[in-house]
Amino acid sequence: MAPVQPRAKKTPRTWDSLNQSLPPWILDYLQTSGFEQPTPVQKSTLDLFRGNKDVVVEAVTGSGKTLAYLIPVVEKLLRGDEAAKRHHVQGIIIAPTRELAQQIYNVCVSLIKFHPQSAEQLQHDRDEKRTITSEPVVYPQLLVGGTTKAAEDLSAFLRLSPNLLIGTPGRLAELLASPYVKAPASTFEVLVMDEADRLLDLGFSQELNRILGYLPKQRRTGLFSASLSDAVERLVTVGLLYPHRITVRVRNLKDGGEIQERKTPMSLQMSYLITPASQKIPALCQILEKLNPRPARSIVFFSTCFAVKYFAKVLHGVLPEGFSIVSLHGKLEPQVREKNFERFVNSTSPSILLTTDIAARGLDIPQVDLVVQHDPPTDTKVFIHRCGRAGRAGRRGLAVVLLQPGREEGYLQLLEVRQTPCTPLERPEIVLSEEKAKEISTKVRKQAITDREVYQLAQRAFVSWARSYIEHQASSIFRISDLDWVDLAHGYGLVELPKMPEIKGKNIDRSLGLGIDVEAIPFKDKLREEKRLEELAKWKKEKAARVASQQENGERAGQKRKTNEAWSEKQDAEELKVARREKKRKRKEAERASKMTEREREEHMKLEDMIELVRKQNEEKARQEAEERRKERVLGGDGKTFGAFGKGGGSGGGVMTKKKMVVGEEDSDEEEFGGFDD
Repeated sequence: MAPVQPRAKKTPRTWDSLNQSLPPWILDYLQTSGFEQPTPVQKSTLDLFRGNKDVVVEAVTGSGKTLAYLIPVVEKLLRGDEAAKRHHVQGIIIAPTRELAQQIYNVCVSLIKFHPQSAEQLQHDRDEKRTITSEPVVYPQLLVGGTTKAAEDLSAFLRLSPNLLIGTPGRLAELLASPYVKAPASTFEVLVMDEADRLLDLGFSQELNRILGYLPKQRRTGLFSASLSDAVERLVTVGLLYPHRITVRVRNLKDGGEIQERKTPMSLQMSYLITPASQKIPALCQILEKLNPRPARSIVFFSTCFAVKYFAKVLHGVLPEGFSIVSLHGKLEPQVREKNFERFVNSTSPSILLTTDIAARGLDIPQVDLVVQHDPPTDTKVFIHRCGRAGRAGRRGLAVVLLQPGREEGYLQLLEVRQTPCTPLERPEIVLSEEKAKEISTKVRKQAITDREVYQLAQRAFVSWARSYIEHQASSIFRISDLDWVDLAHGYGLVELPKMPEIKGKNIDRSLGLGIDVEAIPFKDKLREEKRLEELAKWKKEKAARVASQQENGERAGQKRKTNEAWSEKQDAEELKVARREKKRKRKEAERASKMTEREREEHMKLEDMIELVRKQNEEKARQEAEERRKERVLGGDGKTFGAFGKGGGSGGGVMTKKKMVVGEEDSDEEEFGGFDD
């Protein structure tokens, strides 16, 4: 037997091991910021992007992509012998969201502060015209919509003459359209598109094409993304010249020595917890309380903006002491979003960010130890990005998804097929009880009873959540017909269930047995309460007048349909409604399919196949459980089967009657919501 050859040791990843050594001031920044060695994506990208190569980088979330392109961009802008001409742009970095653009800008500023000439320019009064130096410097400008107007950004550009623009596609396209902004081939150096797949998902393809039209073709381009779709590939074909592709994967050994490919860092532990809807908030409280050490920053994801707004208002008296709550969602004003984000990032005490998928991608929030997904995302791809907010840059993190028992457990199989395996949450140990769930539900409900604003917000949050649940891509796993509406209502601390088509005809007590007079719930704001009472009195008066008028005409008060309407006509109308709904659904499916590329169709078919596989497995499991229940019913209490003439076995015994058992489940059509707008 041949001797086993020792495996060669890998070359250690250090900043000195790069093909081209970094300038001393960049090494000072890296050492001061605690970046002891480059990540795999940084090592691979820096060697190529610094060497005048176009790059397409696909890497897992939290792998350090921001520095991988910022260092080459800054170096390219400082490489010349003289400073850029006034109003000439040398570099552009495009990000899909305001928060990510702001973050990139902040990292860029912290980097160039270590370059003496650039640091001196940063101290210039931004309200006065900046003097152009003879030596090359980097002077960035942030361009995002909402916080400033386009005219203000153009005025700042003309006054400060920045050579590096960092922003979102819409505002960048607006600025580049100005004749005063120049980006000729003689001076323009580099373009970077961060989170390229997200840029296209948000519908920025037209803006990107406009931006590319303003820029010279002879340039260096870097495209960074967590995944490469067909749309991203088309963008690569149009925007890059002979690009070098860099793909960074994370692998680990499963039991038995099998290599498992992961899409998240090894420092991130992804777990799940099966819990009824009414016990999700108690479970969150226990995780926060028992996790050791106590998480410095935690992020809790909800599916809708109204859910974030509602829970941010009611959880203050529910969560463990010592945690501050910050909300972030798309319905906030841009200035408020920026202020809340900065408040969370700069917090010195334990903080919890309640948010939607707006914070799921790209943002590098330091010291995030815990991510909890109260609602699984409607798009399974977003699951990875949500989890990736923790465990970044080698820091250990925990991500927990809360699933309801039953069909939702099939989501775990879907994640495993997508190379995103989750393990049961064992530490900290979570012990749930109905008493604790009732206690928390009562605390939340008291806030709604004393303030009508909270009551109304709870109603809108619940309806918006149900809408998002219907729109889930894995519709065979997340089925609206399988939900326990009463348990969900207790989980939200509702005073009553809102009127929704989904609970119509289900024999559910909308008052939840609480007997609370909803009409009597007042606004805490006295002016709003006075206005409400006036409008209520006016409405009652008008209603009484209508009833009196109908009675005079011999009509029945409140009658909406003819009493002699045939049952068959009602049935036909209902069937017609169902047929129209099904036709509308098929039309939407056809429209979506027509817009898909060949590769996207293949991925969609794979997803449908995986969902169908999970559905069949769940049906088989349900069939086996039903069969076991049937056998138990046939068997007697002592384990013996009944005789042919009854339990007594005598000739004169009673006759055993047979009952027909139907095993299976019925698929219910999804109905559209009414009543509330998002």
